[in-house]
Amino acid sequence: MRIRPLLLTVALGLALAGCAAPDETPRPAAAGASAAPVINDKPDQRRIVPARVDAVAALVPADIRAGGKLTIGVGAAGAGFPPLAFTASDNRTLIGSEPDVAVAIAGILGLEPVLENTSWENLFIGLDSGKYAVGASNITVTEERKRKYDFATYRLDNLAFEAKKGIGWQVTGPKDVAGKRIAVGSGTNQEKILVEWSREAQRLGLAPVDIRYYQTNQATYLALGSGQIDAYLGPNPTAAYHVAVAGQTEIIGTYSGAGAALQGKIALTTKKDNGLVRALAAAVDELIRSGDYGRILARWNLANEATSRSEINPPGLPIEGK
Repeated sequence: MRIRPLLLTVALGLALAGCAAPDETPRPAAAGASAAPVINDKPDQRRIVPARVDAVAALVPADIRAGGKLTIGVGAAGAGFPPLAFTASDNRTLIGSEPDVAVAIAGILGLEPVLENTSWENLFIGLDSGKYAVGASNITVTEERKRKYDFATYRLDNLAFEAKKGIGWQVTGPKDVAGKRIAVGSGTNQEKILVEWSREAQRLGLAPVDIRYYQTNQATYLALGSGQIDAYLGPNPTAAYHVAVAGQTEIIGTYSGAGAALQGKIALTTKKDNGLVRALAAAVDELIRSGDYGRILARWNLANEATSRSEINPPGLPIEGK
């Protein structure tokens, strides 16, 4: 998303570093729970690389097609943000769902993918200068960004409620969290949403949410495991990653990161009016049609953020104050 720095630095930057994930075979699930894939964090990713689809490749602007390469900027320098984009166990190879999607898109377009790991700020500088043809870095569509960039969506932008596995509790709205002890990052978008839900629960005559705050993800998950809290509300990818690497929790509900009025959407991003966005959207649609899209998301435990089609420049998060 990268709308508010705390949204990812609090929740993603500390997501259980050091948990090994040697392969992608499912671990046994607890009774009544579905199995999550084991995350492969090794350099050999065995990525899905589809064959070129001529009708889609023909949409690529002539200058890019002539160069034969698709340069992809990923703003994951430093710790990265698993499972979206981070370095493998060799501390060099860029892995995650974002590189996987980008590489697959390049295959459909008949172009050689060139992944460039950079900082979040330099990603947009690179898009502006033409250094990167595409940004694939969990970029949320916003009305402000649409002034400078074109977007082809490929994933939903969701938050998730994570609880101990087998708890038998699902969250669909404010009434489901009434009176519950729920942890959230201070100053984040999800805190704002949880406060609003607590107020709505009270308007319904129910108990408010008992909102808890912890300094680190480690402290949050210790509280969850010991029963001090009932759930944790954070970015869905963070929860998906923790569910996969720890195997003791599950996602019990998701909610749009943009709030009640709008479904947030993550998009491939390119410089406005450079002619590439139609090819990107068509490639995403082909990836969905072939089933490779679902397989990519599944290997990173992100099936609950799947979209049914790519949209070009859909409504984005509104400009603040408007």
